[in-house]
Amino acid sequence: MVRISIANPGKGNSSPRENPGSLPLKWGRHGSESGEKTNLSADRLLALSAIGLVFIFGAAIGSFLNVVIYRLPAGRSLLWPPSSCPRCSHRLGARENVPVLGWLWLRGRCAHCRSRISMRYPLVEAAMGLLFWLVFATYGWSPTTWGYWIFFSWLLALSAIDVDTKTLPNSLTQSGLVLGAIFQVALAGEVDGEPTRIEALMVSIVGAVIGIWVLDIISLVGSVILRQTAMGEGDAKLMAMMGAWLGWKLMLLAGFIGCAIGAFAGGGAIAMGWLGRRQPMPFGPSLALGAGIAAIWGESILSAYVKLFFPVA
Repeated sequence: MVRISIANPGKGNSSPRENPGSLPLKWGRHGSESGEKTNLSADRLLALSAIGLVFIFGAAIGSFLNVVIYRLPAGRSLLWPPSSCPRCSHRLGARENVPVLGWLWLRGRCAHCRSRISMRYPLVEAAMGLLFWLVFATYGWSPTTWGYWIFFSWLLALSAIDVDTKTLPNSLTQSGLVLGAIFQVALAGEVDGEPTRIEALMVSIVGAVIGIWVLDIISLVGSVILRQTAMGEGDAKLMAMMGAWLGWKLMLLAGFIGCAIGAFAGGGAIAMGWLGRRQPMPFGPSLALGAGIAAIWGESILSAYVKLFFPVA
């Protein structure tokens, strides 16, 4: 509490000793401001430390995802042998394995044979670090954050594999679907008892089923119009996985966004001459991007949509 004194009008300018009531005002303000600055600096330092740790953790997960992206389609073990140069089989040391920085230290070349190392490795690591930070900035330290970190890891791995091989491995889509159901049930358990968990499980299952149906219908209609296969079976399984994680409402939003992104990207690639009209294009990355947008901003988008088109009188 700040004490404010009024000087005696008969004494002119009084010294602090003569007017001791003025001391708490001066020193109180200074102490309060100093304390606030100290607290603010400590909060900023703590926030920056948390952001740094989250980014480093995400980049480390991205480093492992690079292994998954490269080895899973080839049917190789994800754990053995340790990471090595794909050309000369030189095993990477601890310094070379540091996410993002290892590639920069090596200047994009193998330390042994000097062959080029794809820039995709540090890009995947950096992207995963940024995605982890985005989820953390949105949901803080919560079960949702840990769950969506897993979800985004699956989405990124599936996207990169689809770009490389035009396939979406069953081992990832099916395991992701199961993890999505577990995630829904675990979150419900934080709120209430068993009935809520059963309802959450049903939401996950319904989301997965509707996801498969929606993509199958779109694929069927597209195949009739284009007179060729419009989508692969893996896209429907990815949509089912998204439904298990997001529920049917956000899954439909994610599917709509993904289709829009895919249409614009495909149309632009055809217009630029990068893609033929009958040439297949990986649809997984578009769906994954839609799922990521729905996971972070989906509720806000749906709320804005309802207010815009269905205003309450």
